[in-house]
Amino acid sequence: MDIYNVSHIDELISGNPYVGRGIVIGKSADGKSAVAAYFIMGRSSNSRNRVFSFKDNALFTEPYDYSKVEDPSLIIYPAIRSFENKLIVTNGDQTDTVYEGFKEGLDFFSALRKRQFEPDYPNLTPRISGLIEFSENDFTYSMSILKSADAKGSACCRYGFEYPALAGLGHFIHTYVTDGNPIPTFQGEPERVFIPDNIDEFTASLWNALDNDNKISLYVRYTDIATGEYEHRLINKNK
Repeated sequence: MDIYNVSHIDELISGNPYVGRGIVIGKSADGKSAVAAYFIMGRSSNSRNRVFSFKDNALFTEPYDYSKVEDPSLIIYPAIRSFENKLIVTNGDQTDTVYEGFKEGLDFFSALRKRQFEPDYPNLTPRISGLIEFSENDFTYSMSILKSADAKGSACCRYGFEYPALAGLGHFIHTYVTDGNPIPTFQGEPERVFIPDNIDEFTASLWNALDNDNKISLYVRYTDIATGEYEHRLINKNK
């Protein structure tokens, strides 16, 4: 098997009922754009009662129907924030942990040492995080996953990955392997995916591949490396 094989995003998701929350980061095939995507899925009524909202240059998860909110602690958070030349993408309120860590002079991985997996026993959902760091006419990116060391949640394992930006290549990390009880945690390194030039092509490919019953929201951003300007797409199943 070719260890450098790159898959299309729909090949990795189609037919899988539940990959949970997911982050994709990479560079478009034409080498012009830094690409970040984040999606959420849900099985419970509490998890499904969400939408994405974009305001003040940040992406938030918010209740769709506030009267039905049961426990907001793990489902309502800022998912994407910017700090200077950095773009932070995470599946929880560790977005703010990283943001505040940067203000204190910490790096991405050092800031995340303040956190661990989510306390949602028995699933003990991993915290997944990504970072794009722009430099002159290019960028690098990093990913992190914080996972329980055992079924009891007695300790946290911390995995970090750093990547150069290569045209057409991205990496995909998600919280779960598939559905289950408890839900099996993501294993191994982030998966290599192809990043097309066209934001609408990539958005449609990702959204259409997600399980129709469990998908909730998707956000995709293409940032022009030369100018810093970006275009984005936001899809909410709840409208």
